Amino acid sequence: MSSIPSAATTPVANRGAITACIILAVIMQALDTTIANVALPYIQGSVAASADQINWVLTSYIVAAAIMTPPSGFLAAKFGRKRVLLVAIVGFVAASVLCGLAQSLPQIVGFRLLQGLFGAALVPLSQGILLDIYSTEERGSAMALFGVSVMVGPVLGPVIGGWLTENISWRWVFYINVPIGALAFAGISIFVKETRLDTQAKLDWFGFGMLSLGIASLQLFLDRGGQLDWFSSGEILVEAIVCASAFYLLVIHTLTAEKSFINPRLFLDQNFAVSMLFIFVVGVTYLASLALMTPYLQSLMGYPVVTAGIVMGPRGLGTMVCMFVVGRLIGKVDTRILLFAGLAITAWAMYDMIGWTPDVSQWTIISVGFIQGAGLGFLFVPLTTIAFATLPAEMRGDGTGLYNLSRNIGSSVGIAVVSALLIENTQINHASIAAYVTPFNHAFQAPAAAGLDPMTAVGRASLDSIVTLQATIIAYMDDFKLLMIMSLAVMPLVFLLRKPKAPPAVDHSVAME
Repeated sequence: MSSIPSAATTPVANRGAITACIILAVIMQALDTTIANVALPYIQGSVAASADQINWVLTSYIVAAAIMTPPSGFLAAKFGRKRVLLVAIVGFVAASVLCGLAQSLPQIVGFRLLQGLFGAALVPLSQGILLDIYSTEERGSAMALFGVSVMVGPVLGPVIGGWLTENISWRWVFYINVPIGALAFAGISIFVKETRLDTQAKLDWFGFGMLSLGIASLQLFLDRGGQLDWFSSGEILVEAIVCASAFYLLVIHTLTAEKSFINPRLFLDQNFAVSMLFIFVVGVTYLASLALMTPYLQSLMGYPVVTAGIVMGPRGLGTMVCMFVVGRLIGKVDTRILLFAGLAITAWAMYDMIGWTPDVSQWTIISVGFIQGAGLGFLFVPLTTIAFATLPAEMRGDGTGLYNLSRNIGSSVGIAVVSALLIENTQINHASIAAYVTPFNHAFQAPAAAGLDPMTAVGRASLDSIVTLQATIIAYMDDFKLLMIMSLAVMPLVFLLRKPKAPPAVDHSVAME
């Protein structure tokens, strides 16, 4: 993983215009992480996809972004940061338009893959430009602004996506990138200067290829396993073998190659190694819970898409608010205490959601969502601080790429796992509940249960609808319970983290890439 070349920090003309254009590019990418969530049921109806298949729209984007984030530094060094950024914007916007025009599930999943491939470079390269045009003293404010722009996506994404879907069409959640991308492209073309090229820059193609193959086959294994009954399917067996082989070859190559794609010395740092597991779990709990909430609100509770977007918005607001609060606490409070608090808050929010039914009030959804977002805010900045606190400065560039890769993989794996479990547990719960629905159960012989008589076709249809609803509610509870257990399970790892001897000079915003 090559580091992005940086220019000397000197007075820069049109710095305000450059900052505005860079922020636009970041907002465009950040919006697409959540703006499509509330539109998923509408997309599902348009492309005739099943409940688990439609989540490919989310995971394909995340997987592609995960694969292409690490080599973004190499591309910038080899071809120039400005040139790569402009190509990324054009490709991202073009892929967005294609997503809006898609007529089938394979089309929209393929175009979302393109979106992720081009969008992966937007955040790290934009961050590099901001670091170059601001002095050391000004970088704190610049990164705070950068962090706010990244967090605008989770806050505004569901609201904007809901409004566009309700009033125009779900296709406009993708078309909205066109004017934003055009403004960002024009501004960067005019105001940003190109960096010097490094003709000697090289990429470990074998390591990159094995990592990409491993991630892609793992995602296919998780996404398709539930549909094909796991290892009873030849396709799933092949995907499992390819995944295991690719990661095995990657590990061997990493340990033996002179200069590998992944620097193995990173894992000798205890704080960084433990934080990699932490950020993986954070990725699972955050986006997996978002993927669960969309169908819960719209399908089970019957919320209009705009209302669903509005009640999901405070989750991102809680994250943003707490990131500012925690930013002031760093250096004054032990980061391990902040981490523990973040995990506890997240686990409590999931615990509360275990008891939800479709009768839960809007206020409960909003308040618990805000609390869950607050827990995430307590995790992001302290986790990044302690992850890089004891890592040598020359290894932080490689560490940043790997750290964000772990978060992205956690997000895609989390969405795939909870979606598969939701379908499977619904079927299991349905069978368990239906076992009690027989003509010999005295509960169905009472006058009040006349409309639910198992001996009549109308009664059986009504009973099946009720049983399916109850089975689905319990399946959601099981998923929320799993996310709560994961948050609790990583709590003991806090005690493995070492407190740095001196306050580290760490760029907190890398947690948000």
